Amino acid sequence: METSKLEGLLAEYDDLEKRLADPSVHVDQANARKLGRRYAELTPIVRTSRELDETRSDLETARELGAEDESFAEEAERLAERLPELEEKLTELLLPRDPHDGSDVVLEVKSGEGGEESALFAGDLLRMYLRFAERQGWRAEVLDSTDSDLGGFKDAMVALKAKAGDNSPDGVWSKMKFEGGVHRVQRVPITESQGRVHTSAAGVLVYPEPEEVEVEVDEKDLRIDVYRSSGPGGQSVNTTDSAVRITHLPTGIVVSCQNEKSQLQNKLRAIQVLRARLQAAAEEEAEREASETRRSQVRTVDRSERIRTYNFPENRISDHRVNYKAYNLDHVLDGDLDGVLDALLAADRNERLAL
Repeated sequence: METSKLEGLLAEYDDLEKRLADPSVHVDQANARKLGRRYAELTPIVRTSRELDETRSDLETARELGAEDESFAEEAERLAERLPELEEKLTELLLPRDPHDGSDVVLEVKSGEGGEESALFAGDLLRMYLRFAERQGWRAEVLDSTDSDLGGFKDAMVALKAKAGDNSPDGVWSKMKFEGGVHRVQRVPITESQGRVHTSAAGVLVYPEPEEVEVEVDEKDLRIDVYRSSGPGGQSVNTTDSAVRITHLPTGIVVSCQNEKSQLQNKLRAIQVLRARLQAAAEEEAEREASETRRSQVRTVDRSERIRTYNFPENRISDHRVNYKAYNLDHVLDGDLDGVLDALLAADRNERLAL
């Protein structure tokens, strides 16, 4: 356990406590939220550290008195058993955290190999994530989507946000960051007349939604096109040019948004998504330059690069990264992702502990 690191965090906690008690700090709400989130992140470390110190002190006292009183000897045994548990907990809390764990996310689902069946599966994945978000009490905004002919989605983009006022260090990204990759489905498609099981795939991209100040976008680097919003089959659903497509000229990144009511709202949402993509791209480039190894998302919908399989005939879900398998696929598709996400979080924690 790094004593100097712990001392620094305890001092930072005390400083944050004082700053958050100052009414002038809350004039800048964005900064106050940032400080509050950091305070919430440090709170379990401070509480565990204080409990550990108290347990050590109590153990020393109980051992001194145990020679004369048997009840204190029993108490010393109990405290001695508790001590390594607290030390392990504090060690785990002091592990480096993902700096985006408290962030909201932008999630994209894209159909891939499998044609119309892949688009239907992409729709199933989208509904699964929306139901999971509802279970978590998160807010969900569908930013853009392209329907398929049979009611699926060729692609869809949604913002998932924590409850208003939630400064928890374990936000949306902390749970959703493992979802990026290729998801494979095995089932009998509705277009299959002979009852044969087919395999297709859909891709999921997840990236943290950056804070307002994290990424600067220069207007002169943008080409903004407007057009009329369209619904299923290309049918126009708006008589004005309210949909917006933004091209970031330096990188070639294109973002479109048509689900808001006005052109201005669509432009603001499209720029927000663009900034999120630029943030993710910048971080990936920095990681490549530093040669750091970190779990990356699959950007191509190739079944050979799958992270998870959804087998309908066996009602089975398998996550190939952690050898997780369960036979509750119907519940998972209804938003019950806790089992597979807990397995991924545990594997990630064990990996960081081993470093």
